Amino acid sequence: MHSRPSPAAIVWARAAIVITALSWFAYMVTTIMRMVIEGPRESFSFHVQTWVYGITVTALTFSAIMYLTARYGALVRFREHRRVERALIDSHFADSDGTVTVLIPSYDEEPEVVRYTLWSAALQEFPSVRVVLLIDDREDGLEGEALERLQRTRGLLGEISDALEAPRERALRALREFEERAPEHPGPRDAKRAAEAYLEAAVWLDEFAAAEPIEDHMSEFFAEQVLLGLSNDLRLTRLALDAAHDQGASPDRERLAQLHRRLVWIFSADMDSFERKRYASLSQEPNKAMNLNSYISLMGGRFRVSSETGERILEPLGHDAADAAADLVIPDSRYLLTLDADSQLLRDYCVRLVYLLEQPENERVAVTQTPYSSFRGAPTRIERIAGATTDLQHIQHQGLTYFNATFWVGANAVIRKVALADIAVTETVGGFEITTYVQDRTVIEDTESSIDLGLHGWTLENYPERLSYSATPPDFGSLIVQRRRWANGGLLIMPKLVEMVRAKRGTPMRVRATEKMLRTNYMSSLAWASFGLLFLLFFPFDSRLLSPLVVAAALPYFLSMGFDLRASGHRYGDILRIYGFNLVLLPVNLAGVLKSIQQGVTGEKIPFARTPKVVGRTAAPAVYVILPYVIIGFSVFTAVRDFQVANWGNAIFATFNAIMATWATISYIGVRASIVDAALGIVGWLYVPEKKAAAERKPAPDPAAQINWQAILYHGDRRLRRDLVRTSDRRRRLSTMRVGFHAPARSGAEPAARESAAAPERSEPPGA
Repeated sequence: MHSRPSPAAIVWARAAIVITALSWFAYMVTTIMRMVIEGPRESFSFHVQTWVYGITVTALTFSAIMYLTARYGALVRFREHRRVERALIDSHFADSDGTVTVLIPSYDEEPEVVRYTLWSAALQEFPSVRVVLLIDDREDGLEGEALERLQRTRGLLGEISDALEAPRERALRALREFEERAPEHPGPRDAKRAAEAYLEAAVWLDEFAAAEPIEDHMSEFFAEQVLLGLSNDLRLTRLALDAAHDQGASPDRERLAQLHRRLVWIFSADMDSFERKRYASLSQEPNKAMNLNSYISLMGGRFRVSSETGERILEPLGHDAADAAADLVIPDSRYLLTLDADSQLLRDYCVRLVYLLEQPENERVAVTQTPYSSFRGAPTRIERIAGATTDLQHIQHQGLTYFNATFWVGANAVIRKVALADIAVTETVGGFEITTYVQDRTVIEDTESSIDLGLHGWTLENYPERLSYSATPPDFGSLIVQRRRWANGGLLIMPKLVEMVRAKRGTPMRVRATEKMLRTNYMSSLAWASFGLLFLLFFPFDSRLLSPLVVAAALPYFLSMGFDLRASGHRYGDILRIYGFNLVLLPVNLAGVLKSIQQGVTGEKIPFARTPKVVGRTAAPAVYVILPYVIIGFSVFTAVRDFQVANWGNAIFATFNAIMATWATISYIGVRASIVDAALGIVGWLYVPEKKAAAERKPAPDPAAQINWQAILYHGDRRLRRDLVRTSDRRRRLSTMRVGFHAPARSGAEPAARESAAAPERSEPPGA
């Protein structure tokens, strides 16, 4: 739960917006407008500086006001939020037939990280939970450690199912005994039996946590918050039941039945996995969105797996077909829970979010989530500061909901499947129908899907509690991949926002001004903030453009950020660390923005880059470790030059930037790591790997292999090996030439035909 904000905090949240806006207005009037009016006496260069500086200050101030506005909305929601009582939730789901399918997309993940995620999903308290691990690794070509990691990941599902069997059987036995023995009006003895069942479950969780090796902050969170947190909750219920027994009382029969069913829910989860790249009839696009889309498109269907053509193809069967006749049966589900493979959920995530969706006033809410928070106790500085920015974003997203400007954050969310059907797009690719629910046009697929849902009249809502946590990149190399992806795509989605505003104009769901501004800032602020900071760092602005009013406009933003950091468990001084963090990430953000512009111009899809989640440091591209030193060098040069010409304002600003960029580069990247990554980048640029000879690249054809005639008739020449076709043709021609000189044509053609037919004419063995 978020702490309840005081009245003074709400007053400050409002005052900060007013102070920022008034300071900006006063600066524009007293400085920018005055310079324009006095313009005839100034040079053209000064005019350009005036307009550029004014636009830059305006853009940055707008982003600050949007931060403060969202923050105000979050504080109001935290003040008004009341946690739903546990008895109401248990009563609501007592006779529920709702199902939740948890979809966990995974690609090249550390098995132990995936294990934590699977366990946190499997222990969710919900009547029917099905956990599906969507493995996106392609086994072909893997060997050594990579193959071992894949096999270990596949084996996690069986391990968890086996481990859950014992506590589930105990809970089911306790429920059956209660239903058989409990009278219409239970007594203290019935309460005592229920208490003993809760104690057994808590002891099992305690033993599980005690046996869990604590190797890092993620494993510590799993043991303390997921396992022991659930155990403590069960012990609290056991305490109440023991107290009822000691006082000669008991809950009524219905309440005791709910308590017993809760234990069964906790330890009942169907575990399954799915690998879409095994099937040629599904999308092979290498991104998380299409991994999810491929499975969602199969839900509720029965399929026969056909492999006669050399590839595995899913052929749908009719609804009347029995499950026994199908090779693959995918159960349907009313709700989907998408969960990143490096995230963990607290115990009541499902029941609380689904309860919210099933309230009458929320029937048009398509997606609800708790924007993820960072794991505490990060071992590296960069991971801790990156986690601090994540916690600030959590507060921002809560405020966006207050103004109906919620965006789907892909790390976790509960989704109505019927809402996804509304935004589904089906197209034919290579002869197969591919249905897309979550758009993969950009690499921030959740943001674009938020606008798509809004276009179809759906809304989104953030649940105002912290119920989900996700890993933060532990080093600069992996952080680059994540933040470059975050900076890419927002500009491309802006036309859809304009379309949504136009479509809702004149309706009760019209998009209000605050929502427009918040959504625009969310999708585009990285672009103008990055270019604005670039101008301030490298352009020698005239000192007359500086004013204390600029500082006054920025001060409420930084003070409020400090308050939010403290409320999230961080330090007030992290404001400065985050400033330096943003300086070293400036080239990364600019690269993401430029990629968006490139995609908008060329129309080509940008490849999806997954954040590396492997043991060890991820090497950073050389350009991103060199450019922070360029920022440091130019800031020092600017500071020295401005001191010499008595341009004191710019000199102080440049000195501050040089100090913060130097500290951030040393702390977050490291001098040694910078040298290593830069050297690797230069060597990689110079080095060209030697190409293998054709004989080494392709195995020699086996003349004795049997022809797969189904594959030839199905594929045509699309997948034939050109070397085998040429060899077959050459042998036939040579045989025909020999026949022309030595024998009748008819007698020599048959051996040649048999020899040609013996050569395999397919590129891969069946089932590849």
